[in-house]
Amino acid sequence: MSTRPAFVLHEQPPSVRLENGDASREISPLWLRERTQLPDQLEPMTQQRLFDSHAIDTDLTLTEVARVDDHHAALAFSDGHRETYDLRVLAAELDDAASFPAAEPWDARLDADRVRFDWQRVLAEPGYFRASLDAYLRYGHLVLYNVPTDPERILEVGSHFGYVKETNFGRYFEVYSRPSGNDLAYRSVALGPHTDNPYRNPVPGIQLLHCLVNETQGGLSTLADSLKVLERLRHESPEGYALLKTTPVRFRFVDAGTELVTHRTMIQTDDDGHPTGVHYSPRLDALPLLSDSETRLFHAARRRLGELLADPTYERRFALNAGELMLFDNSRVLHGRTSYDSSEGRRHLQGCYLDTDGPRERFASLVKHHDSIEEVA
Repeated sequence: MSTRPAFVLHEQPPSVRLENGDASREISPLWLRERTQLPDQLEPMTQQRLFDSHAIDTDLTLTEVARVDDHHAALAFSDGHRETYDLRVLAAELDDAASFPAAEPWDARLDADRVRFDWQRVLAEPGYFRASLDAYLRYGHLVLYNVPTDPERILEVGSHFGYVKETNFGRYFEVYSRPSGNDLAYRSVALGPHTDNPYRNPVPGIQLLHCLVNETQGGLSTLADSLKVLERLRHESPEGYALLKTTPVRFRFVDAGTELVTHRTMIQTDDDGHPTGVHYSPRLDALPLLSDSETRLFHAARRRLGELLADPTYERRFALNAGELMLFDNSRVLHGRTSYDSSEGRRHLQGCYLDTDGPRERFASLVKHHDSIEEVA
C-alpha cells in the first residue's frame, strides 16, 4: 500500500523535507517563498501574485522553521518574509490534477450507459452536467441523446461543454454523401479509426458529431480508446512503440484552396512521457526518412497500431441515431464509420471542434460552485 507524502520540519538547521515512503527530498526555500499564502501577497479572486516572484534572491534561505500544529508551520526567510503556511495547501500544490477524474482506459466491453447522458437534463441539472463531465474526463467520450435535430444545434451543445474552434471547414461542418466534398468523410465509404486534422497546429482537441437524420442500415459509428491499445502495443513491441513516440512524421492536407502541413509524433505524451493519445490518419501521414531497419520497425509498429484500433476487442461499434450526439477527445479516442448505401435514405450529421480545456474548466467551475455552497451552509 502506498503512503501519502508528508512534510517533515527541521528546526536546526532550518529545512522542510518531503517524505514519501523511503524517498525523501528537501524542498527549496525558493519553492516555499513563491507559494506564499498571505492575502497581501495574492489578489483575492484570481490568486495571482502581487509581487514578482522571478525577482526573489537566488541565494534565499530559511532562517526559522517551527511547527504550529498538525497542519501549519511558521517559516521565516533570509529576505525578511515571515508567515504561517497551511501545509494542506502546499500538499495540494504537489498534485494540482488530483481534483480531476483520472483517465480510465477502456475496451469494447465498456458499459455504454456510463457514457450516455440526456441532453435536456445536462442543460437543466448542474449535478447531472457534472456527472457527464466526470464521465468524459474518465472515458474520453460521451453520447448525448434527446438533442433537437434543428440545424446548428451542435453549436449550442459545443458552447455548453467548452469553446467552439473555427477551422477552414467553418464553425461547423456538414457530413453527408456528396461527390464534390473535400474529404473522404463526405463520401459513403467506410472510414477506419483515425484522429481528425493531425496536420493542423494545434490539433482540434475535441470533436462533436450530431446526427440529424439516419435512414440507412450501415454507417455505424466506431470508437476506440488509444490509451488501452497503446498498453498492448508497448507490451508487444517496446522498440516500435518508442519509435512512434519519438519520431516526428509529416501530416498533410490539400484541397483546391488550402494546404496545411505539420510534423509531429504519432504517439502523444504528457511532460512525464506518459501517453495521452495519438495522431493517426493513414490517409494523411508519410513515413519519416529513417534507416531501412528503422523504417521497417516504424512501419510494423504503425501497422500493428492500426490493427489493434480496429480490433473488435477494442472497438465500440454502434448506430448514432437522429437526436444523438457523440463528443470525444480527438487525440485519445479514435473514431470511424462503416460504409453505407446512400440509396437507402439520407444520413446527415453535423460536426464541430472544441478546444481541449473546455470540459476541465466547466468541471472545475462546478466543483468550485458546489464547494462554495457547502461553505455557506
